[in-house]
Amino acid sequence: MDEKKPYLAVILIQAIYAGMFLLSKAAFNGGMNNFVFVFYRQAAATIFIAPLALFFEWKKVVPLSFVTFCKIFLLSLFGITLSLDIHGMALVYTSATLAAATTNCLPVITFFLAVLLRKEVLKLRTAAGVAKLSGILVCMAGAAILALYRGPQFNLLGHHHHLFGLPKTQESYAHDLSSSKTWLKGCFLFLVSTTLWGLWLVLQAPVMKSYPPKLLFTTLQCLFSSIQSFAIAIAFERDPDQWKLGWNVRLVAVAYCGIVVTGVTYYLQACVIEMKGPVFLAMSTPLALIITMLSSAILLGEIIGLGSVLGGTLLVGGLYSVLWGKGREQKIMNEGSTLTAEVDHIKECSELKEAAAAAISKSPPPLLIV
Repeated sequence: MDEKKPYLAVILIQAIYAGMFLLSKAAFNGGMNNFVFVFYRQAAATIFIAPLALFFEWKKVVPLSFVTFCKIFLLSLFGITLSLDIHGMALVYTSATLAAATTNCLPVITFFLAVLLRKEVLKLRTAAGVAKLSGILVCMAGAAILALYRGPQFNLLGHHHHLFGLPKTQESYAHDLSSSKTWLKGCFLFLVSTTLWGLWLVLQAPVMKSYPPKLLFTTLQCLFSSIQSFAIAIAFERDPDQWKLGWNVRLVAVAYCGIVVTGVTYYLQACVIEMKGPVFLAMSTPLALIITMLSSAILLGEIIGLGSVLGGTLLVGGLYSVLWGKGREQKIMNEGSTLTAEVDHIKECSELKEAAAAAISKSPPPLLIV
């Protein structure tokens, strides 16, 4: 049973992310402002995670220098606040399926940014390097197909009533998505949002060296993001009605994204990485696309285009190519480290034998007792 736990955990993680895409889209279809949504989401995450951080890591509190404060603030601004705001704008223009599909670009974009910042090495003379470069190119092709090609559209359940009771009809929703300019704008915004997210992942490591407590670090980012997103939301939305949640899908989406996504997935992802490693977790990302694609067609009445299927397939293929190359390089490095350790051990044993032999040769001869 213990062997099945990582697999069950990654399925649950990707199902939670699929629920995030669906509920966010449902809230936006219901008329909720995306900037207000991001503020409520980050505020809920801060309220949820702050007590946990103080309870588990209050003994690990370290002084927060002004430079580290500025770094965390800028990380929150670009990697969380702007990334989520732009992601919400893109989701309004497109669909939950496209949001899940572009998420598969994240590991590839993160690797590409790490190469540009010289935190990763791309060796084109090795099979692993070629696989990683091919994966990047395939992902670029998949993103281009998602943006430029819609193709024949498939409506799995025909005209039906939405389970969320959204005000838009199937015809008006299809009309909204039929605008090529709107769809292209949404794809571009998704690319910008994912790039900011990937940059946030790359730059987190050096900042965490100066502020190591993970939960406190996450809490500070959520707090800063709440303040930043509130300033943006109040600048773009002054209607008091837009700030009302009520007992509806808006409240469910905010609570789900702020508590379940931030809280539960943070813990589950840490467990999976500890048991199986980060590559195993990254390889499960396409599950969110499959779950979202089927659920959005059933729950939201979204129409799936052939371009979304082809583009999503290429994104998944490119993702696995990059992950295979990364895993291959890691395996070679581990084998090299093992071989080096064995050689060092043999050298150490040889030196000990030589030292012992020298000591014996220099020792005085034994006394003979007659």
